[in-house]
Amino acid sequence: MSRKLTYFDVPGYSEAFRYMLHYAGLEFEEVRYQDKDWPDKAVKDALPYGQLPIYEENGKTINQSIAIARYVASQTGLLPSDPWEQAKLDAAVLNMYDLFKKLFYSKEEDEEKKKALQAETLEYYFSRFERDLKAGNGYFGGKLSWADFVLVGAIVGIHLYVKVPVEKDYPTVSALIKEIRSLKGVKEYVAKHTYEHIKE
Repeated sequence: MSRKLTYFDVPGYSEAFRYMLHYAGLEFEEVRYQDKDWPDKAVKDALPYGQLPIYEENGKTINQSIAIARYVASQTGLLPSDPWEQAKLDAAVLNMYDLFKKLFYSKEEDEEKKKALQAETLEYYFSRFERDLKAGNGYFGGKLSWADFVLVGAIVGIHLYVKVPVEKDYPTVSALIKEIRSLKGVKEYVAKHTYEHIKE
């Protein structure tokens, strides 16, 4: 089976399914664009909706990061079979995406106000993530799932771009990060991809 993932050389929306694919030991080709090389008009015009990421499997293509993550989860044992449990995880991931929008797409230009807004947003969402993880014995769905991978992948981006070790105040979140980044396959991937090129 051929698999190919195309995104930028940043953690962003793709880090969760990079982790999942490595965790499951599934081989895949990866194309990473550097900011300086984007947009590549020929590539952009050929994309389904002009945006990355895209995931290809046996000549078929899907876009949209949540759809990709959910599909990869279904192939890696990280998606429950029960529809209600699936819906709960969908809700958890959509809540995370609400956080991303508020955190990374703020129009506030004053740096101090922006930092205060970010701190308020992080506290609001992470206090709830901590609550939900505790209720699920350390996981969003009671056992390791794709929603857990999405959160941990997002935290990598928060560390790099917002410069906040947000998990320090949330022990259950912190424990989940350590667990996922220590998993066979993920651990080896993490060691090779530190994103030094985008650190200050």
